[in-house]
Amino acid sequence: MSVKTVTVDRYVVDTLLGDLVGHDHRASSFLVYLHLATRLAAGRQRRVTASYADLGHGTGLSKSAVQAAVRNLKRRRLVRVERTSSTATPVYEVLRPWNR
Repeated sequence: MSVKTVTVDRYVVDTLLGDLVGHDHRASSFLVYLHLATRLAAGRQRRVTASYADLGHGTGLSKSAVQAAVRNLKRRRLVRVERTSSTATPVYEVLRPWNR
């Protein structure tokens, strides 16, 4: 198995970590954000399709914890989520509002 390196914006570790985990007490939101960001960076894509079960498996979180984390990330405008129908697998885009 080869090891791949991904680059994460310094803001994610220096600011977002403390904001989501320390201030909001939402460590699950940080884990989901980091998981999505690294999946996108590794594949050099702008969007990724993932079910709540996929995100739970990738982060070690329960489905309900992932759902709450995604709601929080959407509210904070850190991810954009699209679905073609109410039962479709979500498509995520990781947003970086600090890069504006």
